[in-house]
Amino acid sequence: MDKIVIDGGRPLCGQVKISGAKNAALPILMASLLTDGWCEFSNVPDLRDIRSTIEILEYLGARVERSGRVVKVDGSGLRRDEAPYDIVRKMRASVLVLGPLVARLGRARVSLPGGCAIGARPINLHLQGLASLGAKITLSHGYVEAECSRLRGAEIYFDVVTVTGTENLMTAAVLAEGKTVLRNAAREPEVVALADALNAMGAEIQGAGTAEIVIQGVDCLNPARIEIIPDRIETGTFMTAAAITGGDITICNCLPQHVEAISEKLRQTGAEVEVGEDTIRVRGCRPVTSVDVKTLPYPGFPTDMQAQFMALMAVADGHSLITETIFENRFIHVSELRRLGADITVSGNTALVRGVAGLSGAPVMATDLRASACLILAGLVAEGTTVVNRVYHLDRGYEALEKKFASLGAAIGRVS
Repeated sequence: MDKIVIDGGRPLCGQVKISGAKNAALPILMASLLTDGWCEFSNVPDLRDIRSTIEILEYLGARVERSGRVVKVDGSGLRRDEAPYDIVRKMRASVLVLGPLVARLGRARVSLPGGCAIGARPINLHLQGLASLGAKITLSHGYVEAECSRLRGAEIYFDVVTVTGTENLMTAAVLAEGKTVLRNAAREPEVVALADALNAMGAEIQGAGTAEIVIQGVDCLNPARIEIIPDRIETGTFMTAAAITGGDITICNCLPQHVEAISEKLRQTGAEVEVGEDTIRVRGCRPVTSVDVKTLPYPGFPTDMQAQFMALMAVADGHSLITETIFENRFIHVSELRRLGADITVSGNTALVRGVAGLSGAPVMATDLRASACLILAGLVAEGTTVVNRVYHLDRGYEALEKKFASLGAAIGRVS
């Protein structure tokens, strides 16, 4: 099993290019099941979750061709309506096939995704929404079964903001009869990217990026060429890397408007953040000023940046409170940060971080995707050698992260 080995203490300087967004690519690739003919997707990152998505598409009968960062999908061969456990267990986002399958075939049988290290994340809102659209929903032997000859438009209110729920119901409603209104919908950039992709295929969606999305059903969709947006969480991770190492990093091929909450928090820590059209330059400073953080749905501070920011606060001057409002169990990385010398106390969904003068390298274990990035950031500033184990989590959502850090001057490498 691979490990990441880091000799810390070096300021990172230079330019880095951001890859395509995993969380945008996954639902957009799934949406190709709604069309006959070849859809072409560019700027697709090379990640484990992307490979798992391709495996699902091919299992269902789609043809897939990949060349570098371009993926082509032809959904005309769609023949299976079941996504089995052996595939779904690899990636929770596999549940995103549910909407396209019901919309296209009138039926779907998808294994329940189960929980993960950062919480249960149930799909009850997905199922309630599909039922509102006319689908008959049953749960049997660990599978969700949905059936409807043709979905019908409806008004749906989400009790809790859900990104994948919003995406699943968007892809279901585009082929439904009549108008669907999603209220209290997720506003994340990845939701907007999916709506833009579906509209490019011939859907009629308005309001994406707001709390109310209106979808007028159409009879069919057509193939399209779509570019995947840059990854805002990778962007935020490199921004935080500049701040934690006292470095100077220019981040290219990014969308600064997607990371405004991160930029503001970094400025409060004393870092300089300069924004261009598709670039962000971050220069760290010493000492780092402690700030409080509360995760919120977009456009608030993203939960997927909470762990990385905690690493920064671990070496800040003063105390900070980090409050997690999105997922339970998302402080699992705290015990590993403590191994590096961090002083953190957790009470419920709040962590009190008392900044220390410095961290010291040690062996640590990654528990999930963002915890992996958090521990690497901590290792970059720690004195001595840090070994991050179980980095297969990292490969789910970051493309060649250790190589990008090495290009900025980090003493970092991957070993088996």
